[in-house]
Amino acid sequence: MVLLTNGKVENGGPITNIKDVAVIGAGISGVVSAAHLLRAGFNVTVFERTGAVGGVWGYEPQPDRDPPFPNVRPPTPNWSEVEKQGLSSDEVELIHGPPNPCYAGLKNNIPTPVMRSSLLRWPEGSEDFVDQAVVHQYIQDIARRHNVYDVILPHTRVESVSKPEGDTQWGVSTSTFTRTQSGHKLTKKNWKFDGVVVASGHYHVPCVPDVPGLATWKQRFPDRVTHSKQYRTPAPFSNQTVLIIGAGVSALDIAKETVVLGAKIIQSNRQSKYDILSSRLPDGIERVPMVAKFIVDETAGDSNSQTLESDRHIPGKVILEDGRVLECIDRVVVATGYITSYPFLGDLEQPHVPWEEADEKVVITSDGYITHNLHKDVFYIPDPTLSFVGVSHLVSTFSLFDFQAQVVAKVFAGQVQLPPRSVMQEEHRERKLKFQPGERFHSLFGAEDAYIDKVLRWVNADLVKAGLEPLPGMDEEWKVNYKVVQERIKSTHVLT
Repeated sequence: MVLLTNGKVENGGPITNIKDVAVIGAGISGVVSAAHLLRAGFNVTVFERTGAVGGVWGYEPQPDRDPPFPNVRPPTPNWSEVEKQGLSSDEVELIHGPPNPCYAGLKNNIPTPVMRSSLLRWPEGSEDFVDQAVVHQYIQDIARRHNVYDVILPHTRVESVSKPEGDTQWGVSTSTFTRTQSGHKLTKKNWKFDGVVVASGHYHVPCVPDVPGLATWKQRFPDRVTHSKQYRTPAPFSNQTVLIIGAGVSALDIAKETVVLGAKIIQSNRQSKYDILSSRLPDGIERVPMVAKFIVDETAGDSNSQTLESDRHIPGKVILEDGRVLECIDRVVVATGYITSYPFLGDLEQPHVPWEEADEKVVITSDGYITHNLHKDVFYIPDPTLSFVGVSHLVSTFSLFDFQAQVVAKVFAGQVQLPPRSVMQEEHRERKLKFQPGERFHSLFGAEDAYIDKVLRWVNADLVKAGLEPLPGMDEEWKVNYKVVQERIKSTHVLT
């Protein structure tokens, strides 16, 4: 077995000489990663670009800036944007550490007995579904009890992660935002780490489809057309006719919150097996086919206006794919998900390369969803000292990401060996060959128990062989409750 000095496993074997580890992000995946690495004895530094622990569960009234319309591929990073002349400290902070998409009424959609870390049980008597403040506090409690707060650098964004050929450590470049008496300052710093864990999550770059006319509606009526990331409370939608594009969780939540305030909700979507069935929607919500075109009524006197009177509909009409026409729309919410992007990974992100043409090094391509060249959705095959926690999608999040973090700690400690690179590459190729259009590559939709069992067999074979305690995996309470989740998925989604 040969291990190259820069951490690249060619013929299998343990990773050795990992001491200093960077964790990018202080949401649930970053917090549990840091906690398990600290428990294993590593020196850990967590970089968090906002000022808070908790990731998408931390509510801020201030939303992020609007994304481009359309926005269909990973963006090219513009790190120098914060240095533009004339920006206030508030504007720089917003750009430097954009707010997360959490809205005031957000609740977990996976019950708490299934959505929990091995590091901390939910408080006694916790309900299955709780408010975002309760979830946020739970993440903060994990961080506090396991000394993660001691190693977090807030308001610090990672701008570059790289390991030039021949180097034995990862170079990490950061920028830290600090308020001063006269305004603010940005402090740049370069670091060296033996290992890096990317735990920055999915929900940063909104995906806005290139629907004909949508960009024109946004340009002319910017306050009336938004992405769901900008949604905070239902109050602005009271007694409005709202077109929601998308049929996922955020679309359902926004529809449920606004319909009780008298909003008329029309939900448009392109049918997918991941959609929530229309039968599960609240009364009064109409589901229609996907929008084909947005048209502005150029004869209307306010068709070029950027500000419409509150009692005015958007002057125009919406053509659906089945030919139907919608008029008298007051607001449009684009709830079409997010683009996966790791802008700090440099040329490992290739936004103009089709996913089918990904080579054996690239991580992100133009589809903005698949994170390529990962073993078990975690270890970067060319150099597994770069790892990812939280890539797997449509899962029990807290439980699964906690499990992945435990596996990273064992591999980084040299207690569990990765397969030879050729074996990992072949497994990844076979997975791609089975991938079908319309699927979600990283989805474990109702199948994460099988994923966990497979990873456990690999991990525990090495741990037992070395005379170490095996990882326990999920306990019986989780398994029983996960069976209930699987049945719920079958009853609320199209799985054919």
